[in-house]
Amino acid sequence: MPTRSARSKAEVAQDIPVEQRAAPISLVLIDDNRLLREGIASMLHEQPGFRVLAASADIDEALERVRAAKPDVVLIDFGLADHDSLALTEQVRLEVPDARVIIMGLLPAQEDVAAFVRAGARGFIMKDASFEDFFATIRAVADGEEVLPSELTNSLFSQIVRNVSSEHRARLAEEVRMTNRELEVISLLGEGLSNKEIAKRLNIAVHTVKSHVHNVLEKLALHSRLEVVAFTHKRRPPNPTP
Repeated sequence: MPTRSARSKAEVAQDIPVEQRAAPISLVLIDDNRLLREGIASMLHEQPGFRVLAASADIDEALERVRAAKPDVVLIDFGLADHDSLALTEQVRLEVPDARVIIMGLLPAQEDVAAFVRAGARGFIMKDASFEDFFATIRAVADGEEVLPSELTNSLFSQIVRNVSSEHRARLAEEVRMTNRELEVISLLGEGLSNKEIAKRLNIAVHTVKSHVHNVLEKLALHSRLEVVAFTHKRRPPNPTP
């Protein structure tokens, strides 16, 4: 896989062991296939470290639960029969920005993946994923990672580069001023390094890296590390402040 900021497979779960988590990961599951929905919910109930708050095909009911409970993760089926899962993803991001959306489904087209990333999706789980990958992806996304299936990573970023950056962001990038440290962080994000790896490379604390990443996202009006990676592949970062 070309980046560590968009990881897959069991390695994504190794950074924070389940026993070290302060609380179980809370989830809301939205899927209109009853057998699949109930099977996933049952599987999560039996797995340590997860708490299913709701599992529903009723979008209004599920959204109300998301608004009220503010779960860590919202699992949304890519192929909802009677609803627009893309619009639903964006609605969750706008109304409950701390809830991280994972899209579940068959392998989507690159254009669909790019659209879901723009809408706010932070992870993707294919329907043929192993149990290990399924749980690992949820843990990683809940911990702040962006996770893509390996099948999607080889050519995904070129698609994001073409589609994600708007003219507004291009103008903003020309005007915004970055510190030297922020530029270093942007460069290392572009190499696909995780927060822990960036901290080691720059000899600073992980929480300091997280603060720099937050500042970068704010200044560039981006929503995720994936978009920062796309940004670095599209153009050089802005000039540093004196």
